[in-house]
Amino acid sequence: MVVTHYSVMKKRLGTMSNLFIVVGIVLLLFATGPILKDEIWYMLKQVKSQEYLLISEAEISVENYVTDSIFARYLSSSPVLIEPVDRNFGLVIEKIGVNVPVVMDVSVTNETEYMEALKGGVAHSITSKYPSENPGNVYIFAHASVNFWRLGKYATVFNLLRKLDLGDKIHVFYDGFVYVYEVVNSEKYKGWNTYPLTRPTVEPTLTLQTCDPPGTTLNRLVVTAKLIDVQEQN
Repeated sequence: MVVTHYSVMKKRLGTMSNLFIVVGIVLLLFATGPILKDEIWYMLKQVKSQEYLLISEAEISVENYVTDSIFARYLSSSPVLIEPVDRNFGLVIEKIGVNVPVVMDVSVTNETEYMEALKGGVAHSITSKYPSENPGNVYIFAHASVNFWRLGKYATVFNLLRKLDLGDKIHVFYDGFVYVYEVVNSEKYKGWNTYPLTRPTVEPTLTLQTCDPPGTTLNRLVVTAKLIDVQEQN
């Protein structure tokens, strides 16, 4: 009788252990899903040598192109043409698939304000400059996170910001013009550091900042780019 009872308890404990393991795996996949999704897309893009082009920059001779979509990103190898989602103030980084509105004049110190703003896109600091040909720092920050269910659809927009290399292009649409920047530096700062926002600049500069690693506040990843061209929007 005692042996039977022991066997039943052992079986139940085994079942519960397996259940906890399964639940743990599911939660892990759920939490890291956005990062895995972005990494898989980026890997496929590299393997397929798939081009992402702004519609204004695509050559007329480009054939068999597709517009940006889940199908285009994961199943097609044709060139992807990107139509900016916001021409009044928008950010496009073809290399990492970023095409997002910029929310203007957001406080970097008021958490309630910037968390709300980041639900609508990436945020432009209220203390920084606007895109122009004059010297100044255009400071834009956004999430690199896993909490998409809490932070909204733009929670993962900068998850791949660390993939940018020197010379990569960044397009900012603002007030009828397209400002083309070229990446000149990428660095990390411990915790909260205001230097990337307050540093003096002697040329038109774009600063992109996010948390690193994604989903943590351990470091700040800061990408710096310089203005290389200004074009009128079509």
